[in-house]
Amino acid sequence: MTNEIYNCDVLVVGSGAGGLASAVSAAHRGLKTLVVEKEPVFGGTTARSGGWMWIPNNAPAKRAGVEDSVEAATTYLKHETGAHFDAARVAAFLEAGPKAVDFFENDTHLQFDLGPTFADYHPDAPGGIDGGRSIVARPFDGRELGKDIKRLRPPLSEITFLGMMIGTGKELLHFFNVTRSPISAFYVAKLFLKFLRDMAFHGRPMRLMNGNALAARLAKSCADKDVPIWTRAAVRKLLRDDATGRVTGALVETVKGTVEVRCNKGVVLAAGGFPQDPNRRKELFPHAPSGYEHASPAPPGNTGDGLRLAEAVGATVDDTLPNAAAWVPISRPLKSDGTLGTFPHFVDRSKPGVIGVTRSGRRFCNEANSYHDFGQSLTARIAEEGGETCAFFICDHRTLRKYGLGYVKPAPVPYKHHIKSGYLFCGNTPQELARQIGADPEALAKTIEDFNGPARRGEDPEFGRGSTSYNRSLGDPEHKPNPCVAPIETGPFYAIKLVMGDLGTFSGLRCDEYAQVLNADGTPVGGLYAAGNDAASIMGGNYPGGGITLGPAVTFGYIAARHMSGANA
Repeated sequence: MTNEIYNCDVLVVGSGAGGLASAVSAAHRGLKTLVVEKEPVFGGTTARSGGWMWIPNNAPAKRAGVEDSVEAATTYLKHETGAHFDAARVAAFLEAGPKAVDFFENDTHLQFDLGPTFADYHPDAPGGIDGGRSIVARPFDGRELGKDIKRLRPPLSEITFLGMMIGTGKELLHFFNVTRSPISAFYVAKLFLKFLRDMAFHGRPMRLMNGNALAARLAKSCADKDVPIWTRAAVRKLLRDDATGRVTGALVETVKGTVEVRCNKGVVLAAGGFPQDPNRRKELFPHAPSGYEHASPAPPGNTGDGLRLAEAVGATVDDTLPNAAAWVPISRPLKSDGTLGTFPHFVDRSKPGVIGVTRSGRRFCNEANSYHDFGQSLTARIAEEGGETCAFFICDHRTLRKYGLGYVKPAPVPYKHHIKSGYLFCGNTPQELARQIGADPEALAKTIEDFNGPARRGEDPEFGRGSTSYNRSLGDPEHKPNPCVAPIETGPFYAIKLVMGDLGTFSGLRCDEYAQVLNADGTPVGGLYAAGNDAASIMGGNYPGGGITLGPAVTFGYIAARHMSGANA
């Protein structure tokens, strides 16, 4: 039996960027809004992420003098999505995206910084540009959340330094140069002292960065607009009007009992897709035949609730995309409690002196291309070679100590405990390293030898590392002539095992340009909307640029709220 009835205009299911953006936008339009989150903390995958949002023609880019246009972005997305180009939804995204940015900057706590060197992932494709479409939330003082800071999901620990969040771009370069530059050493020391102060007084860092800052800024905006965020509140069933079929609310299981939430305008599903649902992974991930050959940094609660709730009222999931998720190589460091962590490899792929090989001992792609491209290339190679879907990053001692590798930090941070834990493999020669990782010894030695000759000249004739502005943006700008290429020749040699992971699922609920969820016949399910990874990606199973999950999540959350309030009419 239900214990209570709660009346509102809008119910938002999920508390990541898509959900919180929907809630803030709806409340701004005078709609009484409630956010429910089944986990004890809010912020979803967003709070663990890099926090970038891909939104062409955004205001920060215009202020920086970046030249862009709807026509160019449309051309680029047509190229990237191919046969899966959704003209209506793409047009809605490109029209509303800049307006959403303006709204959040002018009327909420969400403020943005531009990543001017963050190029599109295929900048040489038609309509691609060398930077400006990816923006990120400005750093945020967690103390502004008050007591709610305790309910904010912490960042992914594997991509912090002892728990301290590190920004991308210039800040990350300071950390890489901490032992080589007095300016960088001072910069890092100042940040570290602030971090220690926060840990002493608050028990967690208060200088919030990246996705943690994005989630916090949106949550603060919710608080300012009197939008409650219920945690430990799981939606068990959507409620419908028997006569019209319209979704009118939901049954929400809370710590105090079941609450019947009745909403006048609509329900927004933004529960984060299905990266932690082994059953749907088994259906849609070719490399995971049992559903478990996959490692996701997404929160454990992202188990496809939104998709199942919608399917129960007649909605359908688009399972036709060529890639059901955004692929990323993941390594598994051993944590202090004995469990395996999930480290997504964003930056080290592009550093000079790092290559990727399969157990054949051969390279299979330009490692400095996007993580999604890396994952597609790995899957294709394993389909040829057979065996486990895995690869290994290879580097020498000089590279390891200069840049680190995966969870292994650069000098002066110690690294040998990673060898003892089994995370980092080590061999005095390439052949010895190959035997450690189960690869072909002579093939690996030949791969390194063939790579080294051109690499000494900064060249990679086999795959063209460093050939695009995106490649170069994550390389070492001080390494000449190619920021992404250096030989592998100073033993001992090291390797880290990589498995397939994701940065969010692409397959999701079929929706229209107003973020309305669609029935099997293509008509809207009245009163039901989706944002974020619960909605099928408009990127056609591809990954065009940094932030192509969060950019549309925030934008379609804004669109859904606008539609519920009648603004689109």
